[in-house]
Amino acid sequence: MSRIGKKIIDLPTSVKVAVSPEGGVKVEGPKGKLEWTLPKQISARIENSSIVVERASELRSVRALHGLSRALVANMVVGVSAGFVKDLEIQGVGFKAALQGKVLNLSLGFSHPVLFPIPEGIKITVAENTKIKIEGIDKKVVGQVAADIRAYYPPEPYKGKGVRYAGEQIVRKEGKTVQ
Repeated sequence: MSRIGKKIIDLPTSVKVAVSPEGGVKVEGPKGKLEWTLPKQISARIENSSIVVERASELRSVRALHGLSRALVANMVVGVSAGFVKDLEIQGVGFKAALQGKVLNLSLGFSHPVLFPIPEGIKITVAENTKIKIEGIDKKVVGQVAADIRAYYPPEPYKGKGVRYAGEQIVRKEGKTVQ
């Protein structure tokens, strides 16, 4: 039995879940609504104030989908009740970020500003011109937006400048020495 898949998902009182016979899962909470369709071999049912995810067979691929499906449904429940947050930090002389409507303007030392369009359902706030906070209800989208912004200028190992996740440790290299 999958260790992740057999765990029961507890529902907060503010979250409503509907599971259709075809495998569609709809989760609604104070932050919004999310929908997802379960794979064919996986089913879900609601018991009391919790969700149980079950599988149809013991094939290796179905066992893998069991844990994945349970984790995705649990992330949907957490997303609509509490939401997800990723924090980014910008380091470097003259490096900064600013919001311009639905576009994030990044000055990262290039000859041009980098304009990042903010996707639907994502809220970005900038503090002190160097701290970016990404919030949303879909964990996958929040993580992808953070990764896309970081990919414009990942932290380099010599001076450590670039866009990094908050608390990320960068292994620094020594550089060349004159003999």
